[in-house]
Amino acid sequence: MLRLVSQGALAFSSTSTWSSSITSLTYRGIRLWSAAYTTTSNSVPEKLHVCVVGSGPSGFYTVDRLLKRYGDGVHVSILDRLPTPFGLVRSGVAPDHQDTKNVINQFSSIAGDARVSFLGNVLVGRDVDVNELRALHHAVVLAYGAESDRRLDIPGEDGSPGAGVFSAREFVWWYNGHPDARHLPIDLSKVRSVAICGIGNVALDCARALLAPPLRFVPTDLAAHALAQLTGDHQTGGGSAVREVHLVARRGPVQAACTPKELKELLTDCGVSARTATPDQLTVSEADSAEMKATRLKRRVFELVSKAVGEASAADAATAAGDRSSPQRRRDLFFQFYRNPVEVLRGPGGAVTGLRVERTAVRPDGPGGTSVAVGSGVFDTIPCDMVLKSIGYKSLPVQGVAFDCRRGVIPNVAGRVLQQTNATASSAASGSTSGSGGGGKGGVPAADVGLYVVGWLKRGPTGIIGTNLVDAEETVDSLAGDAEALLRAGEMSHGSAGPPGAAGLEALLRQRGVRVVGWRRWRLLDEHELAAGRAAGRVREKVTEVREMLRICGFAVE
Repeated sequence: MLRLVSQGALAFSSTSTWSSSITSLTYRGIRLWSAAYTTTSNSVPEKLHVCVVGSGPSGFYTVDRLLKRYGDGVHVSILDRLPTPFGLVRSGVAPDHQDTKNVINQFSSIAGDARVSFLGNVLVGRDVDVNELRALHHAVVLAYGAESDRRLDIPGEDGSPGAGVFSAREFVWWYNGHPDARHLPIDLSKVRSVAICGIGNVALDCARALLAPPLRFVPTDLAAHALAQLTGDHQTGGGSAVREVHLVARRGPVQAACTPKELKELLTDCGVSARTATPDQLTVSEADSAEMKATRLKRRVFELVSKAVGEASAADAATAAGDRSSPQRRRDLFFQFYRNPVEVLRGPGGAVTGLRVERTAVRPDGPGGTSVAVGSGVFDTIPCDMVLKSIGYKSLPVQGVAFDCRRGVIPNVAGRVLQQTNATASSAASGSTSGSGGGGKGGVPAADVGLYVVGWLKRGPTGIIGTNLVDAEETVDSLAGDAEALLRAGEMSHGSAGPPGAAGLEALLRQRGVRVVGWRRWRLLDEHELAAGRAAGRVREKVTEVREMLRICGFAVE
């Protein structure tokens, strides 16, 4: 059983009928802000006002669930720190996967609903804090995802800017035109070999961007600066110099985290020659056989790797024998299975020269009999000019909200955020969100009623876009279970009109001089990108600078 704990008094200093005058909002006895705005009388029926922080898939699916559950009885404010919506769909999905990006059409329909207010270019913690959002709404749902990365924590990982080590997230953001990654010091004309640590789908996306024929990306929404580096122009010269990519995995092909569909696309559609570092890397153990027998997807991944490596070996043999009829492939993909990165090697000036790895063996020593990689004490060096780390995304904390630093999630039970107490911190450290331990009586965790979480911030960076739909259902169910108490608290604090919601938030942000990009302003930027794309024969031409985005959205910029 979950114990719900209220947030204390939220009160306007004015009466429940407001006019064009200065109105002070008080939260827990603290005066937060003053703003001049108008509202209607007490006779207006109260709506449930919800604020969703983050406009990626988990945020939009949460809004969708709220609209379907409450109809006209809800209004949702959805925030994003960038002027652009859609989060991971815009900045994380590969440019050559336009079918996946079609979900934007559904999200656009949601954002255009009269019951929804999109507020872009609003950063929580800079422009407004969580307590203020809570004071203005009945409930706040945190859906801002994962914008950091797990580290290798090995020598040479950190270096001066431009030293050739990036996270896969940074690289994906770079080629997708995310403003934060626009100026990353990446120069593919000087990179021949790339080592990618990890073999999940994000790692394969990176490998495909580096190895596939550049013309594959011309019609897509790949950022213009990345396309120029791949294809070459009068500024970049001959384009990308990348000729080989190494996928480095601590375990074997049977334990690879990628899906067969993504792997097949890389191996069959991109003109690569697949190889392994040593022939024994495709040897199957009894444990591997058992895993493949139990899981069809694991078997399929192994079959795809084996087939591709075999075909490349046959092509090499034919070429060596003088048979020129075999297709000539430009670029090599090396599977470096059973290799654990231990050091990034650097030469004079700090440039990356290689990745030192330790050979490993797989043992069933993990929790529940899962396999783990065990070092052998034998080391190799993979020559490379750039290293990409694709070992997992990580969420970041927000001030005033409990956070489990080890797991990179906000401690919660079914989407209800747990209160930030010493007991909760202890529970979070152990990774418990099951309802045992916490800050309530008798060890029952106390939920910070009115505060919820969804998506990667709730469960960790796992699953596909559609996974967030089920996740949002659970969180909205929890919010709905608290709705009566939330509405009652809102009426007690603000009168029968309830909290001001989006109108009050917009008034606060205007007072602070925040240039809020509403949905109509975003549509100006959207149409600009689409028109530029049509002119260039592409899906869209993304604007990658926030300053330019704001100018196109109609704001005066210096």
